[in-house]
Amino acid sequence: MGEMLGRRLLQTKFEGPHHEALLGLLLANAAVEAMIDVAFQGTGLTQPQYNVLRILNGTYPGAYPRGEIARRMVRRAPDLTRMLDRLVRMGLVERAKGDHDHRQSLARITTKGRALLDQLHPKVQHVNRLLAARMSADDARQLSELLERVYDTEHAEVVAGRR
Repeated sequence: MGEMLGRRLLQTKFEGPHHEALLGLLLANAAVEAMIDVAFQGTGLTQPQYNVLRILNGTYPGAYPRGEIARRMVRRAPDLTRMLDRLVRMGLVERAKGDHDHRQSLARITTKGRALLDQLHPKVQHVNRLLAARMSADDARQLSELLERVYDTEHAEVVAGRR
């Protein structure tokens, strides 16, 4: 058992190593999300909104339809349309009709949105440095490989109980 996990959760027994790993993963996720929340303080931006801006910045000066943004999100956002509406109202994103299909709406990051990402970049880099101080590059690569097994989409049916 991980001593730190047991101390943090005030728990000495787990149902097994997979249960312990699950709790450790959830706790680590919460810790990283807390670090990112601190980085975003005062911006009025949520982590999912940041993710949308990051995605749109990656295609700048191009644009993406809502479905493509949804496909690239770190976390599924069931209210993506409303989120895009909020980002438009904040002046961080603009919408235009599709070139080939005028029924399609394309979202593009604005200059103001890019400036906000530039402002946040050092704070996000600080979170990266905090993680780098806690694990080597080899450890980070190994962790990434292990985490890929957790979110492997080919085995998603098993997780969802469909197999």
